[in-house]
Amino acid sequence: MPSTSVTTTLQISSRLDLSKQAQENHDGDQFFWSYTEEPHRTRRQAIIKAHPEVTKLCGPEPLTKYFVLAVVALQVICAVCLRNTPVLSLRCILAAYVIGATANQNLFLAIHEISHNLAFKAPMANRLFAVFANLPIGVPYSAAFRPYHLTHHKSLGVDGLDTDLPTSLEAFFLDSVLGKAFFCTFQILFYALRPMMVYQLPLTRIHLFNIIAQLSFDYLILRYVGGRALVYLIMSSFFAGSLHPCAGHFIAEHYVFNPQPKSAKEASDPVPVPETFSYYGTLNMLTYNVGLHNEHHDFPAIPWTRLPVLHKIAKDYYADLPHHKSWIWVIWQFIWDEEVGLWCRVKRKEGGRKVVGWREDELESNEQKGAGTPGVK
Repeated sequence: MPSTSVTTTLQISSRLDLSKQAQENHDGDQFFWSYTEEPHRTRRQAIIKAHPEVTKLCGPEPLTKYFVLAVVALQVICAVCLRNTPVLSLRCILAAYVIGATANQNLFLAIHEISHNLAFKAPMANRLFAVFANLPIGVPYSAAFRPYHLTHHKSLGVDGLDTDLPTSLEAFFLDSVLGKAFFCTFQILFYALRPMMVYQLPLTRIHLFNIIAQLSFDYLILRYVGGRALVYLIMSSFFAGSLHPCAGHFIAEHYVFNPQPKSAKEASDPVPVPETFSYYGTLNMLTYNVGLHNEHHDFPAIPWTRLPVLHKIAKDYYADLPHHKSWIWVIWQFIWDEEVGLWCRVKRKEGGRKVVGWREDELESNEQKGAGTPGVK
């Protein structure tokens, strides 16, 4: 199947050769093992050296809080309007898929923005606002998401730290069309449960507040609006992480969709496997520009509204990177292409660090803005 969703300007070594190497060195698994540091820090330093003005793009985006307020209100209104509608009716299912899933995916990614302190200047204000954005999702997760996600940034591809990586068990048992279809249908559950299987976080006050606030909101919906309204919200969250166009970003961001080398010469002279893929399509308008994922990993302290500006300033650094053109096509290819699957992730044994504590906020902010980079003031 042709890989039209990924540019072929950057050729990489064949999956067969890499899989053989992985089998020899890593107990039979077929992940793409890397022995170099993740690429984003190096590219960030190069971009800052060439375009120091990009550091001025860092900092909170005031618009974020207004969009979150609007989407939370939309979901509450929809839940109220559907309070007397049977949950298995076509009307409720369509509303949950078309409106609810899009809205809750938007809130997932609002929490993603807020986890980088990009809604307010004060860290505590961001934590509390993330709990508010979490409410229509129906299940408390914002407090736990932040440390797992920041560790993903600090430890990209590091086995045992990056919980975005599928486990060998998942990759082995889901290595088929039906297995990948199952994964895509229920991927929200994999992303919710996998982190706890990799390592557990300490229970903090913000975790308790997140749980109490969410259960209180769910009780109020259940008590004063009805059970069908709460089911609508939870159904929206399920569809948001299932076979939904916007859910394509989960797979598009870091799974390797690799074109095969065109010649034996290319196969014998490979370049590093790309670890992050951007998407520049229209669905970014609904998802806080999460598709600009190389840009985001290079500069996590730049908010969604300024990522296109970063891309424009540093276009020479991004123009030749492989990228996706359609999240729908990503899901389709992931399921049907036998060369793509859960094994198609770059892993490394060492590097990175775990982010868990409150005191790391200042360090995190400085590192994301490029502070400490040689030659940058």
